[in-house]
Amino acid sequence: MRYTLHVNGQDRSVDLDGDTPLLWVLRDALELKGTKFGCGAGLCGACTVHLDGHAVRSCQTPVSDVGKSAVTTIEGIGETAIGARLQKVWLDVDVVQCGYCQAGQIMSAAGLLAQGHVPSDEAITAAMNGNICRCATYTRIRQAIKRAASPSFASAAARK
Repeated sequence: MRYTLHVNGQDRSVDLDGDTPLLWVLRDALELKGTKFGCGAGLCGACTVHLDGHAVRSCQTPVSDVGKSAVTTIEGIGETAIGARLQKVWLDVDVVQCGYCQAGQIMSAAGLLAQGHVPSDEAITAAMNGNICRCATYTRIRQAIKRAASPSFASAAARK
């Protein structure tokens, strides 16, 4: 069946079975390799993308469920103010070790920060729950999220 998806601001058409997970549509049909396969069961967070700004596990989302939702991947999140801030602080804080989980981590963090308030430690923990980092950079991930959410950082970024 033919599906037209709105991915990273562009309409993209694919012709495939509606049960195909969005992850494989992005990676194989659309050649967007930033979204990673981790567990295939929605438990590790490596495949996290946004549907209409909400973080979802693309390995568990059939393409037929996407409908007219806007899909944002790690390749497109930097075009948003929140995504650009997160990518900058991820580098500033030196979050990445192996890097495999980081696309999913950033996508989950962007979903949290899109709620428009400075998150508490509890809110960060809840939003990031299920994003597994085998390198255990959780302390730096939390630090980066807090820095990106701080009003002073957002104000400075807006002035540039």
